[in-house]
Amino acid sequence: MARAAPSAQGPDFDRLLLSVGTGRDKDAFSALFQHFAPRIKTYLMRSGCPGNVAEELAQEALLSVWRKAASFDPARAGAGVWIFTIARNLRIDQIRRDRNAATYEPDPSDEPDLPPPADSYLLASEREERVRTALKHLSEEQAKIVQMSFFHDKPHAEIARDLGIPLGTVKSRIRLAMDRLRNLLGDLL
Repeated sequence: MARAAPSAQGPDFDRLLLSVGTGRDKDAFSALFQHFAPRIKTYLMRSGCPGNVAEELAQEALLSVWRKAASFDPARAGAGVWIFTIARNLRIDQIRRDRNAATYEPDPSDEPDLPPPADSYLLASEREERVRTALKHLSEEQAKIVQMSFFHDKPHAEIARDLGIPLGTVKSRIRLAMDRLRNLLGDLL
């Protein structure tokens, strides 16, 4: 598809962009900037971008034009299409950033755990001592089963197999031991 030649009164933007790309022509870039900056800002505002964000994106788009001018190929697209494509892509990136920022809510589990209060260590050691003392009041069989069940996390069937006793006996000893411990440690259990 052939493109229309530039009008007699308008600049040849393809030529200006090629001049920026090949020779870093500041005057050509200035002409491109003066023409396209307000048009890009208007385009971005019509796409729903707030004025200040549209202004920043327009400047960023033209900065990208300066940096990428050497990759411009007039056989593929005209200067205006090429420049507005850069602006459109920056707008899409901005929408994605805004969407990601809006959907991100910090997970409370990401917060570092607060250190336990100083007195919690003291209370824990006191409780531990009371439990040790209470375990001494259990029969040897009950203490062994409680230790295997609660401290080593062994299932009742495995305890019965390890000790060579029936499963019902294991459950009875645990129930009796827990009753005894409840009586000894009432406020802790």
